[in-house]
Amino acid sequence: QGRIPPGVADEAAAVKAAAVEGRVEEGDDTAASTRTMPVNLDVDDVDVMLRDLVESNIEVSRIREYNFTRVAQAEYEYDPSAAEARLFRQPLRWLKRNVELGWKMGGFVASVVLDIQQGVEPQRRRQRAQELERIIASLGPAIIKGGQALASRPDLLPEEYLEELQRLQDRLPTFPKEEAFAQVKAELGVDFDSVFELIEPEPIAAASIGQVFKARLISNGNVVAIKIQRPRCEEIIAVDLYIMRFYAGILARVASALGRNIDLVSVIDDFGELIYREIDYTAEAANARRFAELYATIPDVFIPRIYPDLCSSGVLTMEWVEGVRLVETEKLSAMQLDPEKLVDTLVQCSLRQMLENGFFHADPHAGNLLATPEGKLCYLDFGMMSYVEANQRYSIIEAVVHLVNRDFNALANLYKRMEFIPPDEDVEPLVMALENALPDVLDASVSELNFKNVINKLGGIMYEFPFSLPPYYIAIIRCLGVLEGLALQVDDDFRIISDAYPYIASRLLTDPSPELQSALQQLLFKEGRARWERLLQLLERAKETRDYDVTDAVDKLLDYLVSPGGAVIRDQLVFDIIEGADELSAEALDILVSALAQGAMPTQDDITSPTQSPRLATASRLLTAAASSRGFEFEKVTPLLQRLGNEPAAVQAGVDIAAAVSERAVSRVIRTVFALPGAAPSRPGPGHEKAGAAA
Repeated sequence: QGRIPPGVADEAAAVKAAAVEGRVEEGDDTAASTRTMPVNLDVDDVDVMLRDLVESNIEVSRIREYNFTRVAQAEYEYDPSAAEARLFRQPLRWLKRNVELGWKMGGFVASVVLDIQQGVEPQRRRQRAQELERIIASLGPAIIKGGQALASRPDLLPEEYLEELQRLQDRLPTFPKEEAFAQVKAELGVDFDSVFELIEPEPIAAASIGQVFKARLISNGNVVAIKIQRPRCEEIIAVDLYIMRFYAGILARVASALGRNIDLVSVIDDFGELIYREIDYTAEAANARRFAELYATIPDVFIPRIYPDLCSSGVLTMEWVEGVRLVETEKLSAMQLDPEKLVDTLVQCSLRQMLENGFFHADPHAGNLLATPEGKLCYLDFGMMSYVEANQRYSIIEAVVHLVNRDFNALANLYKRMEFIPPDEDVEPLVMALENALPDVLDASVSELNFKNVINKLGGIMYEFPFSLPPYYIAIIRCLGVLEGLALQVDDDFRIISDAYPYIASRLLTDPSPELQSALQQLLFKEGRARWERLLQLLERAKETRDYDVTDAVDKLLDYLVSPGGAVIRDQLVFDIIEGADELSAEALDILVSALAQGAMPTQDDITSPTQSPRLATASRLLTAAASSRGFEFEKVTPLLQRLGNEPAAVQAGVDIAAAVSERAVSRVIRTVFALPGAAPSRPGPGHEKAGAAA
């Protein structure tokens, strides 16, 4: 049915992630052994393989790289060189269109160049952006799609153009249903009436590429949605892409003469590849089934069934889903559904798509989402999908860590590694620009964390510096921008950046991959010093996510602490524990001495004195945050403590702590009893550092 049994997707993912070059590593305390496992697995084999993996205690990162999640390729892929060779020999096909596009776009470019020469381009930028939006809206499907794509390119256009192009909508009327039925006959080889019975006589929706009918299958009575492509759609788009590519070369040369090097031809080629996948409904059907395999098991998410026998490159048949849009708040209230819960499901599912499996829906606008009567979030339209490689996902999370740390030098160098900027680019001016433009993620106001505001600021930087953004990053920017725009219609205070941080925190705390453990170390430690407040913030934010388990987080942290790679952090933790215990013992001794000086024993009020060092206060808050998190149970903590007792590194750390604390305590008691120099006062205050050093 285009769906799979619950759980199989995640299990298959784990097997795929663990199978590297046909082998899976298995380890124990003494030696490592290997066994052969097939990389290409059938779904029927997954359960057996999973049981073997679980018995082997193999830990798998949730950021997965496996070979069946790439975006489905179109049957006829976009080949700009072949299209150019073919169309150049057919001038009548493109000459009239070329004149139409050249006249309108050429006039616009001339106006902008004149503005630049007169020195008034910044003042007239909004006016020119509005003119460009009107021109693009009048030029047909491919040009409209191109304009919508440019609206997500802050590295190519300034803010005013981005805002105006975001207003573009598909503005095409429906085409005659007789033509649509003829298209079904040509694509499927059957008469429309022999397979489908219309429920609504006219199309229920129309866009630049196709239109949708609601019908019933004659064979079994199932209600379906039939998306039928416009006649000659590929021919029209091919001509427009050919012409757009021609003008892109001219515009690139003009921009170069003005001191701005932009490879507009590659931008058009990326767009051509995207739109060719979108007009191939066979690829969309494959994407929909793949999406279901990966995400249909997420609670509160629903993916419609695809009917592959009734799909072709120009016809897509899928299950009809009753529901309302997420922005129709009155209807949602009448159905007793919570819009904010649906938006949270959307955001968490989207983050899982982009940062775990990498295969994500790149166009989650209101028209592509429904809330079902059962309260599930239903995804529609799988034509615009994208994929993020595993190393790119790690880089995105690392970028978040640098942003939180406000380590803009590291962020700029990360941009180099991601090939966003040339390797020989001087990053110092970029670092200063980032520092001045981007907000403090942890302390910024709600208005500052607005994704549109952040992207506009970042977009200004990308426009000023020689950024070249890859297609997957553009898709992410578009996806997050659309998500926040949709969510703001439901919740005025929603901010995608702050809402995504709990998910990032949970991944940092629970993912065993070396890349994320390194990112966690960068976040929690700076110049050899622990920043426990950052850990506290992670614990407090991570518990807001649905699938976070604090016991799992503690287990992963312990894994890292007792490993050779965690030696530096382990030493820092031992030092802080010794310091905290020393402060506690000093406070206890002061209470005892003070009470004895008055000829009495310490009272309960003395023991529960509110004075507490910052270190002990932080430790108390950390324990409280962990105990109040999802998944915390004392029965789960006991095995962790027992495990520490069997770890040589943990045992040695315990010995070091006990020895140091005992030595300090004995020294302090002796100095206090015999009134030796450096004994008083032991509470934090004047002379405390000298006393602590002497001790």
